[in-house]
Amino acid sequence: MNEFKQTSKSFTHPRIGVGVIIIRDDFVLMGKRKNSHGDGTWSFPGGHLELNEEIGACAKREVKEETGLLINKMEYGPYTNDIFVNEKKHYVTLFVMAHSEKGKPVVKEPHACSEWRWVKWHQLPSPLFLPVVHLQEIGFSPFRWSTFDLTK
Repeated sequence: MNEFKQTSKSFTHPRIGVGVIIIRDDFVLMGKRKNSHGDGTWSFPGGHLELNEEIGACAKREVKEETGLLINKMEYGPYTNDIFVNEKKHYVTLFVMAHSEKGKPVVKEPHACSEWRWVKWHQLPSPLFLPVVHLQEIGFSPFRWSTFDLTK
């Protein structure tokens, strides 16, 4: 059963978000959201997957647009099912883990993010964006993640 009733202002179907967990040394990059659902919460760079766009290409595009950073060594991570009841929005968030060896993140979209901060995984700021809360609920850590060997 749906947790919210669909209205003309709500989605008629789930949208796909891509969250990029950028790792540098023992830190991950988080930004403070503004002017959107999750306003005032901390999240990873990311955004909407566009029609006919590869997930990795989306991750690179969003990180570059939002932070100016270049990423590499991408791996597919978990996904979360995120129902924003008050906002009447539903997302499935696909996570990508990536590395960024150099550069300082810049707030390139000040209407959407007030700051970027490198943080330790076990010291994430609060409040957290719902998809990040869901990652914590399943016990996910990008430092303990292992990808599946698809060659076997």
